[in-house]
Amino acid sequence: MKIETSQFSKIDTKHCQDDMQAYWMPYTPNRYFRKNPKVMASAKGVYYTDDHGRKLFDGASGLWTSPLGHGDPRIIEAIQKQYQTMDYVPAFQMASKETFRLANRITQYAPADLGKVFFVNSGSEAVDTALKMAIAYHRARGESSRTRMIGRERAYHGGCVGGISVGGIPTNRKMFSPMMMPGVDHLPHTLNLSQMAFSRGQPTWGAHLADDLERLVALHDASNIAAVILEPVQGSTGVIVPPVGYLEKIREICTKHGILLIFDEVITGFGRLAANFGADRFGVKPDMITFAKAITNGVIPMGGIIAHNDIYETITGSGGQEQLIEFFHGFTYSGHPLATAAAHACLDIFEDDDILARTKVLEQVLGDAVHSLKGMPGILDIRNCGVSAAFDLEPIAGKPGLRGMQVLESCIEHGILVRITGDTIAMGPPFVATAEEVQSLVETFGRVIQKSFN
Repeated sequence: MKIETSQFSKIDTKHCQDDMQAYWMPYTPNRYFRKNPKVMASAKGVYYTDDHGRKLFDGASGLWTSPLGHGDPRIIEAIQKQYQTMDYVPAFQMASKETFRLANRITQYAPADLGKVFFVNSGSEAVDTALKMAIAYHRARGESSRTRMIGRERAYHGGCVGGISVGGIPTNRKMFSPMMMPGVDHLPHTLNLSQMAFSRGQPTWGAHLADDLERLVALHDASNIAAVILEPVQGSTGVIVPPVGYLEKIREICTKHGILLIFDEVITGFGRLAANFGADRFGVKPDMITFAKAITNGVIPMGGIIAHNDIYETITGSGGQEQLIEFFHGFTYSGHPLATAAAHACLDIFEDDDILARTKVLEQVLGDAVHSLKGMPGILDIRNCGVSAAFDLEPIAGKPGLRGMQVLESCIEHGILVRITGDTIAMGPPFVATAEEVQSLVETFGRVIQKSFN
């Protein structure tokens, strides 16, 4: 089905501005938004409807969160049934049977030997928890000097203190530098347009950038380094795909020096890379995987960490007497029954509807479509991997991010939603979209670009 765009015209937004005074919006230019509001009213299938009745194709799967579309009755039914049975159970000292079952199911999607799941409520919490696990693991092994963390430039690992510390987005770190964890280093990011512009899938240049990890080991000594944390594909900064051989080198160096490797798969987990996880897509097994977003299709907050069995056994095995807590960490809503029900329903859909097979088809469709826009004015780079793609746009001189914002607003006027990060536009359509809808998404975006740069 092609995206319908004939319904769109310039909309008067003044009517809703008076209702916006109380809400302080996250990761949003609040002053700009109040002058240029974008308010959604409903969602169904692969479309949102805004407060003016405009139907918008969800070209970003919400916030990479809703790959199964919106309002699937199977998820709704599962949540309603669980609510009627048991709405909440304390996460400390007890749990529901379904939470244990969900943990077992998730491990079946993970690489071998990653057999323990710790539930949290978001990707940000998952990252901070994984960092704690790394520290606890080395301490339990008698290597308490291993406290240093290594992230990567341009990485996004959530908005909590640990996440912004290992993250590498300057605007995320600038204001809160006094709060950040000490002892954190960053590897260089892998995007170099002089060497890899308009790459389809993995670039062939850049594996050598992993060698910088050896430099950090030499600088600090391995005995002081706890973990390296990476997104297999850097999502929030604009779909930066790892060069061929890069992740393999990182894994080799970590193994050589006894450093844990954490894959932050909050965006890439459960199908976004046309595989269960990036670990599967690239054939590299980390020691921990963080997940969130797609596990409940964005319906109810849930996240988690899938940890190697040895990490669990080492930490719990050093807990002293059996009645004492081994890992002093958790959240009130960890493994919440309603989130658990939503996650089971999502995994059922993933399996029953063979969603992974759909992602493999859509990867080809999206890749062909986005790279057909090469050569259009204002497009500096196009890159893709799995059911995700990004465009770097020529910025407006002296006004960083304004080009991206204007393109977003023009996209809405043309009936599509995309994701912006500064002057980078990302696409991550739902896995349940048709090939025709994905093609129409990119064609419509091409018309927006033509209009924006002419």
